[in-house]
Amino acid sequence: MAEETQPKWKGKAMAVLKRSTPDQIWPFLEEYCNLDRLFPDIHTCYRVEGSPGQPGLVRHCIGKFGWVNEKLLTIDPTNWSLSYQVLENNFGLNNYVGTFKVLPTEKMGDDGKPAGCEIEWSFITDPIQGMKLEDFASYIDNSLQFMANKMEDALNAQMQRF
Repeated sequence: MAEETQPKWKGKAMAVLKRSTPDQIWPFLEEYCNLDRLFPDIHTCYRVEGSPGQPGLVRHCIGKFGWVNEKLLTIDPTNWSLSYQVLENNFGLNNYVGTFKVLPTEKMGDDGKPAGCEIEWSFITDPIQGMKLEDFASYIDNSLQFMANKMEDALNAQMQRF
């Protein structure tokens, strides 16, 4: 009897940042082991192995739903993108790969540079037992909106200090 396989889950969330440029937002994502400062359900995130900013870097995150080890697969500061893979976890993610991209908007500021940006978070994963794709996609979207707000708040705080 052949083993039945379910199709992969694929999805994408977008967050619009009206007051921030890609160059301002990218450093938050590029610092791969700072997820505890951005993600709503993560309270600890640190480097396990590898070099900061380099593919192969593994981070360990602990949060509301358990723990996860994630490996940085690619990072492209020029195009503001990175991808990562879940290596192991204790909450049911299997064969998960995620990608973050920071995209300039078409709106231009007075200086001729993009006046805002968007963050795109796409994923592909095996189905998660006991969960629906719609619920997982909603969780990703809500988490990204939270992260985008944290990034803009942090930028505003920096600007007010100057």
